[in-house]
Amino acid sequence: MATSLSSVKQEFIVGGKYRLVRKIGSGSFGDIYLGINITNGEEVAVKLESIRARHPQLLYESKLYKILHGGVGIPHIRWYGQEREYNVLVMDLLGPSLEDLFNFCSRRFTIKTVLMLADQMIGRIEFVHCKSFIHRDIKPDNFLMGIGRHCNKTLQQGESMSGIGRHCNKVSLCRALADTATSRRDDMESLGYVLMYFNRGSLPWQGLKAATKKQKYEKISEKKMSTPVEVLCKGFPAEFAMYLNYCRGLRFEEGPDYMYLRQLFRILFRTLNHQYDYTFDWTMLKQKAATSGAGAVGTTGAAAGIPPPGINAEKFYDFNSDHRVFSQNITKSSAKESLNTGKYANSPSFYKDKERGDKRE
Repeated sequence: MATSLSSVKQEFIVGGKYRLVRKIGSGSFGDIYLGINITNGEEVAVKLESIRARHPQLLYESKLYKILHGGVGIPHIRWYGQEREYNVLVMDLLGPSLEDLFNFCSRRFTIKTVLMLADQMIGRIEFVHCKSFIHRDIKPDNFLMGIGRHCNKTLQQGESMSGIGRHCNKVSLCRALADTATSRRDDMESLGYVLMYFNRGSLPWQGLKAATKKQKYEKISEKKMSTPVEVLCKGFPAEFAMYLNYCRGLRFEEGPDYMYLRQLFRILFRTLNHQYDYTFDWTMLKQKAATSGAGAVGTTGAAAGIPPPGINAEKFYDFNSDHRVFSQNITKSSAKESLNTGKYANSPSFYKDKERGDKRE
């Protein structure tokens, strides 16, 4: 049951010190608000879920993030409890998602940006796997940039974060496929498709139409399996095809060699003579906008340099990314204590072949 903006009073304070300011997003559980710590002015994200929700999620989410606490790129939980008729989760406020930033950059990233993101994203997924979870929903919407005042370094634990961003827990279309087996292999392969999505601007199996979800998934599966990796990666460095072929070659229960995959891209990065200076494509666009006046604050649209819909323009141009990628929407993760039991599913939104299961063995 979704929460209602009209039912939340302007001076609604949760956890004794977090005042709700305005709604900034919504999810399957309810709504997300920008909150402010009345003791120090720090901005946070506040998720509200009706205590009468048929399938409550926030308690599970809070427990999951506590298990993952301390990992680089894992949002910090500030408070969980009940206020009035709501379950409430207060957490770090993060910046735009990679999908937001992809749109901001006219839906194409340079190889340099893709490789810098790949290094961090592999690390985020490895950490989740090391905690005995499978993400199952690897997509650009679920990776957000951190926000801070230190533009050229990773924020240390305990440093405050500020800014405005979206914290939308999007509903996965694959819930009906929750009994389809997936493993660590599938998370890593899905990431490979995300990287090619950033390189190409789209994937061959996106946008397919069908009368039913089942038929749509079948079409996605057919198109995906009929598209050779070499064709998908044509025109881009061979390392991307090597990455995908490696992931596809893993056995169902086999643990990926994360360092090998990171080194694959790190060596390519050095070969291309790039500098790991945390200057992403959107960094350049914002700098250009600041110096030339392009992409005036307050405007919106699809052109490069225009803040994505739902992102406050002034905040978007003012935010200083700490260049750390955060993973969100991990609530669909599954413990992998028995990887071969067939209990895990991955979102087909970009890439999942639901028919495959563990047939590669």
